[in-house]
Amino acid sequence: MIDFPKSDVGAIHNLEFDNMRIFSMKPNHDGAIAALDTSAAELIYSYEPEKDSFPRYSAINPTTVLDAAGRLDAIPDVIAIGGWRKTAMARDSAATAGYQGVAQGSEVIGERIFFGRKVHFYSSTHERSHLWGTYGMAPFPQGMPCYLLIWEGVFGDFYEIDERLRIVHLGKAMASPGDKYSFLYALADPNRGRLHVEDAGKLMALSGYGQTGLPDGDEQALIDFLLPRHGILSSSLNKEDLRNSPYYNIGVTHQKFTNLAKRVSDAIFDSFHSFAKKNLTKGFPLLIAGGCGLNCEWNRRWLEANLFSDVFIPPCANDTGSAIGTAIDAMRHFTGNAKIKWDVYSGQPFILDDFDKTGLEVHPLDYGQVAAALLDDKVIGWVQGNCEIGPRALGNRSILAAPFSNATRERLNRIKKREGFRPIAPVCLQDDIMHHFDFRRPSPYMLLFQKVLDSRLKAVTHVDGTARVQTVSREQNLHLFQLLKSFKSRSGVGVLCNTSLNFNGTGFINRASDLLTYAQATGLDGFVINDTFYLLKTKPQ
Repeated sequence: MIDFPKSDVGAIHNLEFDNMRIFSMKPNHDGAIAALDTSAAELIYSYEPEKDSFPRYSAINPTTVLDAAGRLDAIPDVIAIGGWRKTAMARDSAATAGYQGVAQGSEVIGERIFFGRKVHFYSSTHERSHLWGTYGMAPFPQGMPCYLLIWEGVFGDFYEIDERLRIVHLGKAMASPGDKYSFLYALADPNRGRLHVEDAGKLMALSGYGQTGLPDGDEQALIDFLLPRHGILSSSLNKEDLRNSPYYNIGVTHQKFTNLAKRVSDAIFDSFHSFAKKNLTKGFPLLIAGGCGLNCEWNRRWLEANLFSDVFIPPCANDTGSAIGTAIDAMRHFTGNAKIKWDVYSGQPFILDDFDKTGLEVHPLDYGQVAAALLDDKVIGWVQGNCEIGPRALGNRSILAAPFSNATRERLNRIKKREGFRPIAPVCLQDDIMHHFDFRRPSPYMLLFQKVLDSRLKAVTHVDGTARVQTVSREQNLHLFQLLKSFKSRSGVGVLCNTSLNFNGTGFINRASDLLTYAQATGLDGFVINDTFYLLKTKPQ
């Protein structure tokens, strides 16, 4: 059991610590900058450097630092920096915590001079950023015991957090599950020499093409090679070591490979499920952190495992939530409070810069007009307010379309410059989800698979009959809710296609001039920015 010193579990309570601004940075891969107000225990913002059309998974850049600093009206009271590996691009991180560790001593606490003012300094490990970020964002009160799973490129571990915020490391179910999963894609793809972060999402799509059944000899041999609990680490995965494998450069859409993708996906989940069934027996809620928390099939299986009273996955389960996690860890250290209020739309505000309107029809936003355009098979970019936090477009930086035809799905994948095997997600009125999908609870962050019950929804139905639905209520996202209501009044269905508004390989578009360039280059029929609807006068080819 890991028991923090008294100051870490709530003994420090004075005016200085109860009224602080914490400025937190995750400086490396999937960088982010977050700010917390401890007086309200509230997330002020979380900015991700990949947003505004920077490359996916970007580290912190000067633009993001300036934007984030400009949102605060004074120098923050605490500077917090998440830990990382002290090698390569992070060699300058000797003053910060490292990658692994949750026990006392896995943090660095002190003071720094920041623009002439003495501020508190706090750094804790990357592992702790996942743990405290997910705990702090979860909708359960502080003091309710929880289980927590961190599974990502490196970690594959379970923990228990008790009523006094003490951490028990329950054990490692598997080393490097995320990297092992992604490695399969590189193994099969003749154009890949090594694993890429984005391949996990592609593999999730491909596993839907796999046939059900027990592993054959070739599949079991690869499973036995990759998945021993304390076996191969991500750093030692090398495609060339498997040159004699029947899957080496076989092609990612080959039926033999899609079968393998399904078998390995099942084997990874089954390893974690077996560990949990044996060791997590108290029925606490399960909190899920790490990049594998974006796997919608696994999340649905955890929900239906009947091992936990509930399951929570934050929308920024991957490293995009790490700056929030380090900020929560710092707040817990200084105030004893590890819970925050937060909103998924806490990212960067949209930049309405100058753009050429000569080729556009400009209309005040009328939900009925946009719904009619969508029903006429137009594809519309949709921008409202601030960016979403995390990687999923949830109705503020989205491309929307009617959900009824396979041709629409094919067109959207061409617009996105994505592989044709990739599915398109639906967004659905929350109160209508049971009419279209096999689900009866909100799914606001597009993190769970559902079976599609409505045969009309061809554009959002994957080959295996599933979809990863986002539900929308009036309270969650008023603008998207009103559009869905208008579309339902015309079509009878409160469902739309919803995919992210971004250039291929970059984060969400976040400025008007880029949106116009994108619309003209990819063939969008129009776009909405807040209260204005723009239609392109030239019909897309």
